[in-house]
Amino acid sequence: MYQLFAALDRRFGLTEARAHCDIPCGIYDPLPAQIAAQTVVRMVDLMKELDAAGSGDKLSYHNSMSRYIEVKEEHAEKVKHEIRVIWGDYIKAPHIEQHPELPGLVHEIMQLGSKSRQTADREIAVQLVEKVNQFSEIFWQTKGKSTRRVTAPYAPGLPMVYPEL
Repeated sequence: MYQLFAALDRRFGLTEARAHCDIPCGIYDPLPAQIAAQTVVRMVDLMKELDAAGSGDKLSYHNSMSRYIEVKEEHAEKVKHEIRVIWGDYIKAPHIEQHPELPGLVHEIMQLGSKSRQTADREIAVQLVEKVNQFSEIFWQTKGKSTRRVTAPYAPGLPMVYPEL
């Protein structure tokens, strides 16, 4: 295979692309993780509402419940993915020196993301939101930005962290 590409390169003079990370430098933002964590809580709330309401139509009940579960699981995994990308591609030794709590915090987020997938425990999901918010505050500090917490404008209406731009 290598010989084929080398021959094509000699024939057509292909340009070689190089990169040191998954995405262009500086384009990291914990906001998708925050929204995903909020979504986990919202899905747990919808699951509990559906369960409390009961349903004469079992097919509709199972359809809705399975969709809520699937979205909850997707978004719990998305939280973990988004944090892993920032952790692996952006966070460097000087960041950890400034914020020695960061490795433990990332580990807690990973564990809470997994627990959120395994259970329908709202308190676990709320803890996930809080830990992601703490991570977001640290992330923005590494960029020299102050942050503010605001209530999300959508259900479940939990706090979110935004940088002061």
